[in-house]
Amino acid sequence: MIVVTGATGNVGRPLVRALAAAGAQVTAVSRANPGDPLPERVRHRAADLNDAETLRPVLDGAEALFLHDGGGGTQGFSVPDLLDVAKAGGVRRVVLLSSQGVGTRPESVSHGVVGRAREDAVRQSGLEWTVLRAGGFDSNAYAWAESVRTRRTVSAPFGDVGLPTVDPDDIAEVAAAVLLGQGHGGQVYELTGPAAVTPRQQAEAIGAALGEPVRFVELTADQAREQMLRFMPEPVVATTLDILGAPTAAELRTSPDIERILGRPAGTFAGWAERNVAAFG
Repeated sequence: MIVVTGATGNVGRPLVRALAAAGAQVTAVSRANPGDPLPERVRHRAADLNDAETLRPVLDGAEALFLHDGGGGTQGFSVPDLLDVAKAGGVRRVVLLSSQGVGTRPESVSHGVVGRAREDAVRQSGLEWTVLRAGGFDSNAYAWAESVRTRRTVSAPFGDVGLPTVDPDDIAEVAAAVLLGQGHGGQVYELTGPAAVTPRQQAEAIGAALGEPVRFVELTADQAREQMLRFMPEPVVATTLDILGAPTAAELRTSPDIERILGRPAGTFAGWAERNVAAFG
């Protein structure tokens, strides 16, 4: 059995589908009800990563664990405690979805320090481990969904600074390949899109998927900071704006790992927008 945490997130949902399609026995874990129907034979269990004991009955008898909070705000969960529970339940393999920032922003508490501590816990667990370090997600564009639906407008800072954002479905496919395959133990894979894409180009791609123009409005850094502070802590906002406005060479680099593992190129933002155009319609 494979246990997938963060199963209602942008990576967890397609990962559950991919594993189920491959015939794996899957338990999907989240704090909330999954909402949409799960694939046949997939069971859902509610648990809170902040309380490792809630996962003890879920992990009993499992062989592998995909560990990610699904973007659910469980920043304080203890990876060592979770892994102790996993080992007690029989888990032998763990795949951790981490952040590119562990390597590119090691001094940042939000992007580097916390992620490094989680990676170190996985490495020291005694389990077979694989770390997936993902860059920015294409699905971050969902933040523009309401403004696109109502005003056909995207507002963002640094309109002409591009980053190789990654399709969450690609992350899920890589995670499935690692969980189901062999030879990935002790590996750290960096997952990016195939090319840098700017916010202005993302707006154009969403417009192309809709079949009508989407206007791009460039925010100042101060305007963006004010908006982001409504739902993100200040240190996270500061580092995020640094990445968006002045990415390092490492953050601009495209990784070959998705193609190496899946045997095909990483998906483009335009492809992601076409598949998810209903969110913007």
